[in-house]
Amino acid sequence: MQKLPEKCPICKSEILVTRFFCPRCDTSIEGHFQPQSGPFSDLTEEQIHFVLTFVRCEGRFNRMEEELNLSYPTLRNRLYDVIRALGYEPGKEEEPTLTAEDRRRILDDLEQGKISPLQAQQLLQGLEVESMKGEK
Repeated sequence: MQKLPEKCPICKSEILVTRFFCPRCDTSIEGHFQPQSGPFSDLTEEQIHFVLTFVRCEGRFNRMEEELNLSYPTLRNRLYDVIRALGYEPGKEEEPTLTAEDRRRILDDLEQGKISPLQAQQLLQGLEVESMKGEK
């Protein structure tokens, strides 16, 4: 069964639903109903089932592997599909922003030998840096 569109396919205005029909019991309900919308409205039934299972299992893939009988890579790919369907890109985080002063301080420390080139690179990329071995 197809999902109810959120907008009119002709003029793109809001849709107002005026009738529901149950084919099982032959019941019709008439009135004015807003279509469901929100961040999860574009997810497929399978994706919604995945999200509900993910929440029920508290995000623990080992529990989901048992419940859904799927491998870790399959679960991860399904999670990435849900993330993309919600309009995000998996694994992509906001770039850390360093001020010009921070960048200059890091480069000065590198020039003075206070930090290694690897540490400078990590600092410039916004990563946490372990102290150099042998430092006191």
